[in-house]
Amino acid sequence: MDRNVSIIDGPNGKKTVLIKDIRFKGRKREDWKEVENYLKEYVGKFYKIAETSEKIFVSSNFPDEYAGSESRIALKGAVAKAKANAAQGIPELIEIAEKGEYSENTKKKHEKNAKYGWYRYDVRFALPVYDDKSGEICRYNIFFARMLVRHDADGKKYLYDLLAIKKETSSPLE
Repeated sequence: MDRNVSIIDGPNGKKTVLIKDIRFKGRKREDWKEVENYLKEYVGKFYKIAETSEKIFVSSNFPDEYAGSESRIALKGAVAKAKANAAQGIPELIEIAEKGEYSENTKKKHEKNAKYGWYRYDVRFALPVYDDKSGEICRYNIFFARMLVRHDADGKKYLYDLLAIKKETSSPLE
């Protein structure tokens, strides 16, 4: 898996995943099948949240949910491109996740796979913006997202999706 990702202290001292390449570059729209195939490389692994040492596993249904969820289908433009490219930083996004909030499962369809509820964590990532003329990176745009984790009947926590992606309006990284 080819990745060029690191964790930095972003504005206000907030941990930010710096994704240094735009891998998914669709002009009109992203190739979500390609994103889904890329995410399959994480399946079967787990990563720890640094703040709490909790293990978050990546299950076989994660790639399909990430690339085909209702929330993803509603995305357009820069935010859709941001979600596609955030796939490169999944291990680091889990590592920097903070402020976990619990909510009970309320949907019948998730009765087993989210038996013990859901957790939402705050994450940040930065993506490069390229100069149109030189093709060089001129700055990084910072995005905020909510990482959704399900607490399964087997007692393990599984990454489910990345939601509510928003471009931060603060100063971009230079």
